[in-house]
Amino acid sequence: MPGTKEIRMKIRSVQNTRKITKAMEMVAASKMRRAQERMRAARPYAEKIRNVVAHLSHANPEYKHPFLVERQTVKRTGLIVVTTDKGLCGALNTNVLRLALNHIKELEAQGEAIDVCAIGNKALGFMQRLGANIVSQVTQLGDRPQMDKLIGAVKVILDGYTADRFDRVQLFYTRFINTMKQEAVTEQLLPLSGERMGSPTGNWDYIYEPDARVVLDQVLQRYIETIIFQALAENMASEQSARMVAMKAASDNAETVIEELTLVYNKNRQAAITKEIAEIVGGAAAV
Repeated sequence: MPGTKEIRMKIRSVQNTRKITKAMEMVAASKMRRAQERMRAARPYAEKIRNVVAHLSHANPEYKHPFLVERQTVKRTGLIVVTTDKGLCGALNTNVLRLALNHIKELEAQGEAIDVCAIGNKALGFMQRLGANIVSQVTQLGDRPQMDKLIGAVKVILDGYTADRFDRVQLFYTRFINTMKQEAVTEQLLPLSGERMGSPTGNWDYIYEPDARVVLDQVLQRYIETIIFQALAENMASEQSARMVAMKAASDNAETVIEELTLVYNKNRQAAITKEIAEIVGGAAAV
């Protein structure tokens, strides 16, 4: 059994750890509220542009955008994997990376080649260890989603699809449901399909000004950017929520460990005092 000095040092070490986890819990709670507000503020625009693109996929313009053309055969798939830059957020990154890994194995079993766009340090590190072909990456995004940092990495994937290097593009991220629940999801970005986005109630068409090519090029480009931006906002809200819950659990566990160590320390201390008293009484009796 360890001595009282060793137990005292363990108690002090756990107390220091608890201070850190408690501070991280409070910081995550503060960031979580702001992240959720940004995420919820972006949702209406994302839902509206989804609705517009769903109608466009059923329209019959004189120009058919490459994003709307279904490929007959799929030989290469581009994956956009969104994770956090930092850890200590529970199983958040593990769940989305496991989902991506299982999907990669399925595609490779079907003979498809895989290229990856990694968003976040955790995705980049995982895909490097996996030996995946990383065509673009972006890390150190901070606490606020910024489109100007994403555009370069995303454009590599979109240009690859337009140039027929990819036949399909899929997005992996963590969707925020509530503070206690976040869900790893996958979504096919390209080619666009109205059935997946919710088919319109009727056949809609538009009058394009100046022409269909200019309008569709702009709208569909903004649609892809919006969906990826929304995925990043959802992922950041999920990150702060998961980190707050994980740090609260760590703080509670540290408190339990401190109580248990304190009990052991008091028992050791009492045993040492009892032993000293017994020695004194024994010595006095011998005299």
